[in-house]
Amino acid sequence: MTSPALRRLRHVDVDPSDPVATWPYEALFAVLERGSLRDWAVLTAEIGRDPWGPVARQLEDYLRQETVPGLEPLLRRAIARARRRAERTERAAVAARVSQLVTESGLSPAEFAERIGTSRSRLSTYRHGRVTPSAALMLRMERVARGPSGLAP
Repeated sequence: MTSPALRRLRHVDVDPSDPVATWPYEALFAVLERGSLRDWAVLTAEIGRDPWGPVARQLEDYLRQETVPGLEPLLRRAIARARRRAERTERAAVAARVSQLVTESGLSPAEFAERIGTSRSRLSTYRHGRVTPSAALMLRMERVARGPSGLAP
């Protein structure tokens, strides 16, 4: 069933079963301006799925130019919350990868830390997700985990 907001604008042709990210620009804003709570939930679900994706970016652009009373702060919070959640998930994934690399290396944490040029306590912060290592340091960890031959043990 087509969203009531989308039905009100005849020039918007959208199949609501299509991913929101494929909707035309006009459809997103028809939902913002004329949609219902159910319609807005579709947008916030897409923001949660891809917090830096095209829908979130288009909504941010729109909110910089237009005021949607009542809805604007909710959408801004939804975007911020989705991005914080994604960052926590990404940080946890990096921490898990660092721990995996230490294990794969066959070295003790102290030896691994020394080989990558950091302290054991700093390595611990990476392994527990309190600090995220730089991309260069991640490459160094990958190299050390592969061992002297450059291949995984």
